[in-house]
Amino acid sequence: MSTYILMKILESAPSRYDKGIRVLTLGRLDKVYDRLASHIKGGQRVLDLGCGTGALTIRAAQKGAKVKGIDINPQMLEIAQKRAAEANLSQNVEFCEMGVAELGGEESESYDIVMSGLCFSELTEDELRYTLREAKRILKPGGLLLIADEVRPKSISKTILNWLLRFPLVTITYLITQTTTKAVRNLPEKVEEAGLAIESMRLSKIGNFIEVAGRRPKGRAK
Repeated sequence: MSTYILMKILESAPSRYDKGIRVLTLGRLDKVYDRLASHIKGGQRVLDLGCGTGALTIRAAQKGAKVKGIDINPQMLEIAQKRAAEANLSQNVEFCEMGVAELGGEESESYDIVMSGLCFSELTEDELRYTLREAKRILKPGGLLLIADEVRPKSISKTILNWLLRFPLVTITYLITQTTTKAVRNLPEKVEEAGLAIESMRLSKIGNFIEVAGRRPKGRAK
């Protein structure tokens, strides 16, 4: 199933978002986010792009990191703030209503980790490339970019299978939200083009979902 499509459907009802995603993905997204969060250490400064209801943000804060979560959906941010307060993590978390287009306002080399769960597949090609460049700029030398998102399978057979699985959900999503899906093409290559070195990568069996860790090389940018 397409996690992004399910996410877009559930975004129309933010109060049911977390429960819906957990049920519809059979808990798989929780495990993905746990793996991403395993890269985070206490005391690090972390930026969560498209944080939604704070699933990744809170995991990072639980590791002892100082986290800033950004999203353009105020209802999702309200839920995220409530979840952080309930977990007694408000002192470690800052939520801001902003999009990736505003990353230019972030200080260069100011974050140890930049992470994104199901955000990049919502961006246009230009927005994606801009976000990756900005992620590298605001990462400290040696810092990590962590991504979990939908991608386009490489092989023809897997592409056809993925299309067959996605088509009904694409139709439902468009009818409900008037948006369509944009699984990312060649995400690892785009990460490398932005100047980050792929440190680890994990693909789903169909090849339609990826987890990537890319590291900014040590040494200052030229």
